[in-house]
Amino acid sequence: MFRLNLKIALRNLWRNKTSSVINIIGLAVGLSACLLLLLYVNYEMNFDRHFKDADKIYQVMTNFQDATGKITSTGGSPGNGIAMAIKAKVPEVDAITRMGGGDESLIANQQRVFKRTDLFADPDILKVFNYEFIVGNPSSALDAPNAIVLTENTAKLLFGTTDVLNKTVRYKNAWDLKVTGVIKDFPANTSIRFDYLMPWTFFESINDYVKHPGWGDFSFLAMARVDDPTKIDLINSKVRKLFNENYTAQKNENFLFPISDMHLHGEFLNGKSIGGEIERIYLFIALAFGILLVACINFMNMATAKSERRAKEVGIKKTIGATRSSLVTQFLTEAMVLTVVAVLIAIAMVELSLPMFNNLLGIDIVIGYTNTGYWFGVITVALLTGLLSGAYPALFLSSFNPIQILKKKTARAKLIPVNLRQVLVVGQFCFAIILIIATLVIYRQMQYIKNKPVGYNINLLAEMPQDGELSGKFELFKEQVLKTGAVTAVNESSQSMTRVGNWFYGFQWPGMEEKGKEIVFNRLQTQYDFVKTSGVEMLAGRDFSRDFASDTAAILLSSTAVKVMKLKNPIGTMVNLFGNQLKVIGVFKDFIWDSPYRSGRQMVINFSKREGGNINMQLNPANSLSKNIELISGLVKNINPEYPVEIRFVNDLYSKKMQSERILGVLANLFGGIAILISCMGLYGLVAYSAEQRTKEFGVRRVLGASVGNIMELLSLSFLKMVFFAACIGVPLAYYLMNKWLTNFEFRTTVSLSIILAAIAGTAAVAFLTVGFQAYKAAKANPVEALKYE
Repeated sequence: MFRLNLKIALRNLWRNKTSSVINIIGLAVGLSACLLLLLYVNYEMNFDRHFKDADKIYQVMTNFQDATGKITSTGGSPGNGIAMAIKAKVPEVDAITRMGGGDESLIANQQRVFKRTDLFADPDILKVFNYEFIVGNPSSALDAPNAIVLTENTAKLLFGTTDVLNKTVRYKNAWDLKVTGVIKDFPANTSIRFDYLMPWTFFESINDYVKHPGWGDFSFLAMARVDDPTKIDLINSKVRKLFNENYTAQKNENFLFPISDMHLHGEFLNGKSIGGEIERIYLFIALAFGILLVACINFMNMATAKSERRAKEVGIKKTIGATRSSLVTQFLTEAMVLTVVAVLIAIAMVELSLPMFNNLLGIDIVIGYTNTGYWFGVITVALLTGLLSGAYPALFLSSFNPIQILKKKTARAKLIPVNLRQVLVVGQFCFAIILIIATLVIYRQMQYIKNKPVGYNINLLAEMPQDGELSGKFELFKEQVLKTGAVTAVNESSQSMTRVGNWFYGFQWPGMEEKGKEIVFNRLQTQYDFVKTSGVEMLAGRDFSRDFASDTAAILLSSTAVKVMKLKNPIGTMVNLFGNQLKVIGVFKDFIWDSPYRSGRQMVINFSKREGGNINMQLNPANSLSKNIELISGLVKNINPEYPVEIRFVNDLYSKKMQSERILGVLANLFGGIAILISCMGLYGLVAYSAEQRTKEFGVRRVLGASVGNIMELLSLSFLKMVFFAACIGVPLAYYLMNKWLTNFEFRTTVSLSIILAAIAGTAAVAFLTVGFQAYKAAKANPVEALKYE
């Protein structure tokens, strides 16, 4: 019986080539879009879940509190003293490690030199994360202070092989380290990444501040392993007390949070996770199955549109004894055959488009063809598609009454469920309109944030890490680079303008209230020519100047800092920073150094000749960009030949802060276009069948004098009405959803009338072109050809 149904299905598909091609292409495009989105969802959902026993790995977090104990914010840096306190006082934690570094640093052997990401950690990191060793012993790899563990890729870059045990590498052109292990490279969806790992004892030997961890400093991460996750509430009850037991200058509490939940549930309010990226994941799942539903609707519409052709077949089969269940099986077989072909094409489309998809989003999704989960997902989606698209047509076509069909008593209006088909088309275009409006709103929001004043001169500002000789010879570099004419101003600072992150407590000032002790400030350390180089706007006072020797003990405050400190006349005020008396010489306007979606928080900028690390340069607009870079690069190579030249443009670094919204915009744009394409394919097929069924009517009308325009209007108007009804439903729904999305941003645009009109006009234009093309063909047909069989 199956062979017979299969043979009938193949014959019907071959006989109706146009509808079969439309259905196969529509389903294939819908399936490929759905699979791509589900691959992306799987990539995001499995962040940090590839480690062995990932559910037992926790990150130590901090709830920052004010004087009353109210939680003001939650951060991932837990205080430099907490890790060892947990190790000593919480026996339920089986292993814990401090983690520091994470910088792009020089690593070399005698022949090759690279800048790669470093990391320092306690030996317990190898117990916490269970990295897969290619060579070396994980139980002793970090025991020696001069040990280093390389990733597979780093080992191959340096030596061309992973067989590098006991070989020597040089760190920052100053320290020789012995390779004690090589571990496999991390999957792309790993949060904590590095290219080489060194022991904490070595970190202490090259940095004095690491030897004496301060509870009030938040420089290091801490990761813990708990073999019994059911005890996490008990563990957290102990961990929460440790900070305030050991440090009384401020109020904080620590807690352990699963690292596997950090990527998707990393937003906290009042110390509790309130979500995060998981909302976008839900959106992409809905988008994936929405597109698949649009493709299935096409199939249902095309199948029911052909009902008159199949009615006589059903009537004859029922007359000679076919049961309804056998007919349902036959029609479902046709749907599944078509789906199988579409799935094969979809898999090929996914494979071909995946590199472009990865490049577009800046990610690295790899299809695991040997992974049973992947094939289970593909088969599940295929079965779902086949059943969803084939179930209604099978039930509808098998329900025909054979007597009425064979006597031709059933009117076409009763045979074809026009109302339901219209509802399905309206649903398709409603979904498409929502996606178009969403895309336009996301684009406008990104442009709004992008064009919002950053607070400093971002366009011609470049920066460079202060490595090697650039650290000790900054004044020489500054003098010579100004002479080249490549830059108009230069200064050094402790961090990049785009990622200032040095939070501290204990700032003191005259008239400070008791709760002022709990206010957290961010700090940037810099030298002369800061304002001239960066373009930060001064609201009062001045920049650090060589003309005033006392400026080495000076400080600048942000406008928000002045507000929270409640200073009426800040200029000249003496403040206390870590026991040092500093004079306020200027107030600057808040600039965006953190998230572009939030207003500035309190910040101070103090003068320091010791805390370098980053060189800022205002490029000369009179020269071409390439000439400026060439001049700077040549000078850097002369002064600092051991290090590669790394010049980064601040506007590029700033743009990366909007990566999440950029991905959302790209996906909405791309898959919104796919949804419209599939909808138009289905509309084209429906118009084609409608025109075919009304061939005789159009012939008579043409003979009686109807123009081509009259025929086109007759055929097009009913379909364009559906688009209008789709707009009536889709626009309010899109307006509500996008307004809700915009509430996530402190600075936001609006869902304007122009966006709504553009979405409606765009959808109507595409639908009209689709319908109009087929309507014109039908209207131009020779009426003699339509009527000659009479």
